[in-house]
Amino acid sequence: MFLVVGLGNPGSEYANTRHNVGFMAADAIYSRYNFESFKNKFDGEVSMGQIAGEKVLLLKPHTYMNLSGNSVVKAALFYKILPENIIVIHDDMDLKIGQLKAKIGGGSGGHNGLKSIDSHITPNYNRIRIGVGHPQNKGADVVNYVLGSFAKEDKKVLENSLEIVTEAVEVLIKNDVAACSNFLGMATKK
Repeated sequence: MFLVVGLGNPGSEYANTRHNVGFMAADAIYSRYNFESFKNKFDGEVSMGQIAGEKVLLLKPHTYMNLSGNSVVKAALFYKILPENIIVIHDDMDLKIGQLKAKIGGGSGGHNGLKSIDSHITPNYNRIRIGVGHPQNKGADVVNYVLGSFAKEDKKVLENSLEIVTEAVEVLIKNDVAACSNFLGMATKK
């Protein structure tokens, strides 16, 4: 069994922000693979489904980003899901909009959601990173940037990225993070 986690913040005021691309990806996976209706559980919303013949629990933590690990560890412990079968999808300011990367383990890169998960289950889980770009002005307020909405011209790129991510999750589940990384490299080549 796999646990696929889309990181974000609950509430309509955060719905279309850069920090919520993980939630957006979870919603895209939910739709593409016809998951069951979301239910409130494990301090978040969960939905059960199948991808590539494997049982998958889809989770959108409602603990706010900084406490995401609280929700993830509850779901992982309940279903006895090991870190190697956990896939966390999150925003990444070090990647330009349209860039997608996958890896296992590593640092948090200053991402508070990842810091929280790392502290609860170790950093050795799969990550799919969705580029949201970085503020143009040096010294710009990073918090306001990630909690800001996408520019109109970036929304089309984001839609394409989310479609690619739904396929990448299937590649990761069928194979491994290296195959997923190769898939993302090929899918985002320009």
